[in-house]
Amino acid sequence: MKAKAEKIYNVLYDIFGNAKCELNFTTDFELLVAVILSAQCTDKRVNQVTEKLFKMYNTPEQFANLNQTELEKLIFSCGFYHNKAKAIINASKQIISDYNGKVPNSLTDLQKLSGVGRKTANVVYATAFGGDAIAVDTHVFRVSHRLGLSASKTEFNCEKDLMKIFPKELWSKMHYLMVLFGRYNCKSVKPQCENCKLKNVCEYYKKLN
Repeated sequence: MKAKAEKIYNVLYDIFGNAKCELNFTTDFELLVAVILSAQCTDKRVNQVTEKLFKMYNTPEQFANLNQTELEKLIFSCGFYHNKAKAIINASKQIISDYNGKVPNSLTDLQKLSGVGRKTANVVYATAFGGDAIAVDTHVFRVSHRLGLSASKTEFNCEKDLMKIFPKELWSKMHYLMVLFGRYNCKSVKPQCENCKLKNVCEYYKKLN
């Protein structure tokens, strides 16, 4: 499995190089808000929303004082706007009251924030603070199963599988490499199998042939 994992990393790195988060942000807090908004929503849509949103509000203090209905109108197109608006406002209040107005830089504390699950915490921890974490979203989960890196039925267990396979220093990098691969190549519908450089190690491709 280690040899297979190394090949997968090398191929994905050749394709996507220095892969990174495709959400637009300028501060740790903006990243947190963007990641919360990205749940079951495309990064492209989130960037369209935050381009306007962050020009109006971009600090915990500003969001903490927002009327929820007002915020819902601003983030409506991201979907699940009621829950997301409530989470962002409550998380902002927690950041002010519990963390001196700064986004916490540990996985444990990040997960204490309203609306922040393990995946969101991993993304913020890795992207904002340079931590070693491999967030498992729908793309990573799908790619992991198709390539035979994990057979786990939950995102959390899939994350643990990937953490065992890849060196710790590659966790964050692998997250974004697999996200981009899943987003642009190994799509949920009509994956580009025939032209894929990983088809010789792909369990999904083997089942097709």
